[in-house]
Amino acid sequence: MPDPLTIASGISAAGALASAWQLRRRALLAEAEIEHLQAELAAERHAASHDPLTGLPNRRAFFRLAATLLTDAAGKPLIAVVLDLDDFKQVNDRYGHAAGDRVLISVAERLAAFAGDNLVARLGGDEFAGLLTSPTVDRRWIEHASRRLCEALAAPIPLGGLSLRVTASVGLAPVTGPAQLTEALDRADAAMYRAKSVGASSPTRQLVDSAHLAEC
Repeated sequence: MPDPLTIASGISAAGALASAWQLRRRALLAEAEIEHLQAELAAERHAASHDPLTGLPNRRAFFRLAATLLTDAAGKPLIAVVLDLDDFKQVNDRYGHAAGDRVLISVAERLAAFAGDNLVARLGGDEFAGLLTSPTVDRRWIEHASRRLCEALAAPIPLGGLSLRVTASVGLAPVTGPAQLTEALDRADAAMYRAKSVGASSPTRQLVDSAHLAEC
């Protein structure tokens, strides 16, 4: 006949194991819930600061990140860039908004690839901006960089069985510090619109804020 004390001891040990297992299970569930909440919070923060279509920083994030970069630039030359696609409305009207979205995504990818570790963002619609480090504010270097950017953006974009080519107007202006960011973007924006007025006959349209360059 089994010893009652042995049976009681076994039951107690089994109960302790079951209790420990339940505590461990609750701890694991709590950890999983915390990780889930943290992931949701990170996703919400990302969504609040990034464009949902292209994944680039949005306008608000661009100004916040640009101000930080300018504060930490330590005297390195920085160039504000504003670009706008030419006749983008015709893409939506002719090929549909899905095709327009594909074009915007491709442009964002090419702009990010061109910029490398530099800051680029989608300001809204078909307008993008960037803050690029530059070894110099020499006009020839900046014009060469802007020409390479326009050529990269003008490469054909595959759309199903189609191959679509778009061009962009680009404006650039040097920026020397956080207080000058908005002013530099305004100059780059004005240069971009002057470039757009050149006309569609030019395959790459870009202008540098020459007045400011002359002062540097």
